[in-house]
Amino acid sequence: MSVSSPIRSNALGVPRRFEAVSLNRRYALGGLFVLVGVATAAFLSSVLGTVFFAVTVAYLLWPVRQRLVSRGLSRRLASGGATAGAFVMTLLLFVPLAVVAYLRFDSFVALLGLLPETLELALFGFEYAITLESLTALVISLVERAARRAAASAPVLIVKATLFVFLVYSLLFYGEDAQRSVLALVPTGYRDAAVALNRRARETLFAIYVLQAATALGTFVLALPVFHVLGYESVVMLSSVAALLQFVPILGPSVLLAGLAAYHVAIGELVRAALVFLLGGFVIALLPDVLIRPRLARETADIPGSLYFVGFFGGVLTLGPIGIVAGPLAVGLFVESAALLSTELNHSGLSLADVAGESDSTETDDARVGDAENELDER
Repeated sequence: MSVSSPIRSNALGVPRRFEAVSLNRRYALGGLFVLVGVATAAFLSSVLGTVFFAVTVAYLLWPVRQRLVSRGLSRRLASGGATAGAFVMTLLLFVPLAVVAYLRFDSFVALLGLLPETLELALFGFEYAITLESLTALVISLVERAARRAAASAPVLIVKATLFVFLVYSLLFYGEDAQRSVLALVPTGYRDAAVALNRRARETLFAIYVLQAATALGTFVLALPVFHVLGYESVVMLSSVAALLQFVPILGPSVLLAGLAAYHVAIGELVRAALVFLLGGFVIALLPDVLIRPRLARETADIPGSLYFVGFFGGVLTLGPIGIVAGPLAVGLFVESAALLSTELNHSGLSLADVAGESDSTETDDARVGDAENELDER
């Protein structure tokens, strides 16, 4: 007569074997989710940057959406209000550039009228003569080419902008569901690490955009004395344009300085052109990124300034405009992962050397067991 073993259950009364099956099913569905996500990213690679920026903006707008919900608004109205507010703020950021270009168009035309009919350049003993007519024709051809490219890409940009707005709204509206779904894939013992990484990502993204605004403000302050010393009349206007250009990825205020230097070269003011390009490039274009970003990154995102500097410029050089956000974000998550590992090792009383030694001893024990098994097989 055989005696059946008792069925073991957990604290909730669920049999252990069903709990194991449920856990395996959860991991299988999680693996399927990751696989389908990778395939979707590969198929939709042309809009991957738009999706990434939408996720980062939704992270920033999530506290605003939660505050609106706490004041009695529905999820739909709160998500729509936060999205509309962000869209209006973005428009207000770039509207001043268009206003300045419109108001100063006559002054720009008058400056072009001061150019001589023939530009003579002498370099390394050779003299070059460029007529204003040929230079004007070249500039017009470049502008026409850029306009044709902009017109051809306009439908794509409109579609991406529409996709961006809908993604931000959807992420805000279904935020709780997305959080529960992602957190359910993480084992229970590691959910504290997932929460810590989520918090670090939110703080880093907030710091990135705050740093961008602070860098623009610092650029405005630094540009005021530089343009005043160089003898420009519209000091405030030029400083404002330089500050707003900080929001343009990669190029930034260098576009304005290069245009001013080219104009001074055209009218024969080579010394002033060199001062604008060198002094302005150092103080206005380079100094804010070197001084302001690393210092504030340490205070706002708790990231060492050198690591933020590497993440910002490394991300830009590697990924292009998207690297402005992706680079520092990757550095922030790396720092948080290192902090989690350090906390875990300190809590368990181990060090990295101990972990390496334990790994080596485990490999030695495995080798000894393998040798013993081989010896038994030979006998």
